[in-house]
Amino acid sequence: MTTTAMDALLADPHGFAAKLRAVGRAHQVTLPDGSPVWLLTRYEDVRAALADPRLSLDKRNSTGGWAGFSLPPRLDANLLNMDAPDHTRIRRLVAPAFTPRRVEALRPRIERTANDLLDRLAADTDADLVSGYATPLSIATICDMLGLPDAGLDQMRAWTNTLMSPPPDDPKAPARAVMAIERFLVDLIRRKRAEPTDDLLTAMITAHDAGDRLSEEELTSLAFLTIFAGYENSINLIGNCVLALLQHPHLLDDVRDDADLRRAAIDETLRHEPAAQLSIRRFALEDLTYGPATIPAGATVLLSLAAANRDPSIVGDPDAFRLRRPSAPHLGLGHGPHHCLGAALAVLETDVAVGELLRRHPRLTLAKASGLPAWRRSFRSRSLSTLRVTLKG
Repeated sequence: MTTTAMDALLADPHGFAAKLRAVGRAHQVTLPDGSPVWLLTRYEDVRAALADPRLSLDKRNSTGGWAGFSLPPRLDANLLNMDAPDHTRIRRLVAPAFTPRRVEALRPRIERTANDLLDRLAADTDADLVSGYATPLSIATICDMLGLPDAGLDQMRAWTNTLMSPPPDDPKAPARAVMAIERFLVDLIRRKRAEPTDDLLTAMITAHDAGDRLSEEELTSLAFLTIFAGYENSINLIGNCVLALLQHPHLLDDVRDDADLRRAAIDETLRHEPAAQLSIRRFALEDLTYGPATIPAGATVLLSLAAANRDPSIVGDPDAFRLRRPSAPHLGLGHGPHHCLGAALAVLETDVAVGELLRRHPRLTLAKASGLPAWRRSFRSRSLSTLRVTLKG
């Protein structure tokens, strides 16, 4: 993906992906950081690849050429870099906290937080729903689960933003952000060890200290991923869902008054505009053939979830946002052993956030002065940096 291609992707990600999808199954591209990768865009190929054991997440299986995030060992030993059996062992430790039943029990607290935040956003004014609503709601929720004070995570959000969308005029900013995140987490775990409570982070620490089921690097890396993914997925899904509804205002009343349609709107957002455009990179363990293209062993492979979700061979009229589709499979939350662990949490937070927002402000509109949606400049994430709206009671 050259600079020109990157500009085309950011300007029209779905149109760009459609062109690739139409001309072949596998494409050689170069990312903005210079990494050469192979890109899959068709639904059947992407879905199969997400569960293919011949595609590894372990960077030791790369023959070189992949840059990606340069993380220290205390952040790098996480689920996004692991295959079974280590991936299975660590995921099993935290999975019980993210079951649909356990997550649904959080609904009353999330509703209270949502309404507290909406109380601060006065009616008949313009507001940024990303910074004033989706972000503090998502951070408060993951802090509640982990037993953390939410004040410190505002800075964590700024650091991870730098990783996802590096400032073009400051090439050293990502390295500084990584160092700051590592210091923050090491200090956080130290303080939690000194004052344990009944929460998920204490359970992780206990798994290391008492059960010896996590190394120190795995503990810090798991805390990093749980916090980062815990708020990032929810913030982005809330923003993208609200924007989609505001761009289709005839749907607002139905979604406000019908819980099933609200859930359908979330599901359609995950298909139509998933924040995770690409899956985490993978490395071929052997030569893989896709039509006339052969991906060599050791090569880096990216799977375009966004392109797969709009594959016309799977869903009719794929570029339309519709709530009453007879069947619209999607990969917005992944598939296979690396299916999004926090899927139930992100969906619940979005259900509450959208429901309470429309209940309190049924005549919500995009702010007239906002212009086009402000998307983050990132090939990794299709997510909003701001969402300016006019709140109407």
